[in-house]
Amino acid sequence: MNHIMLTFGIVVAVLVTVGSGFPDGAPPDTCVKTRFNQPNHGAARSQDPQTSPFRFTASGNQYGPGTQIQVDISGHDVFRGFFLQARDAQTNEWIGDWVESANTKTIPECSSITHADNKDKERAAFIWSAPKDRQGQVYFTGTILKNYGTFWANVIAEVAAAPHYG
Repeated sequence: MNHIMLTFGIVVAVLVTVGSGFPDGAPPDTCVKTRFNQPNHGAARSQDPQTSPFRFTASGNQYGPGTQIQVDISGHDVFRGFFLQARDAQTNEWIGDWVESANTKTIPECSSITHADNKDKERAAFIWSAPKDRQGQVYFTGTILKNYGTFWANVIAEVAAAPHYG
């Protein structure tokens, strides 16, 4: 009987761990994995980007010293997690810093921000700060997780059109 209870306990613990994924966000080693921007979720693989009900939108893509750019996640469904990086468009290197906000955590080693809880989210907004010593063009890329087994990787933020006046 004890053997059955122990086995049952282990199975439940494994299922809870697998079911919750990374409830406090992507680990720092996400930055240097061979599968760029892809979470390590067992056999689960990224969905076709064309099927994503979510999108990243950036308020701009040009930066200079001290520039701040807002990046939003929005869509037609709820999501549980995200991993978002800022990269220089010319060199592809990680650049800048994210302003940490409620329910997020930053990974400064690779200019990234991720979720800090696995609660349902309908929308999220972030502020990225450019390096103080350079200028150029930036792009934002990452992953949006609907749940542990359903995610879209290597999503690139669209740049919001500037409003036209007159």
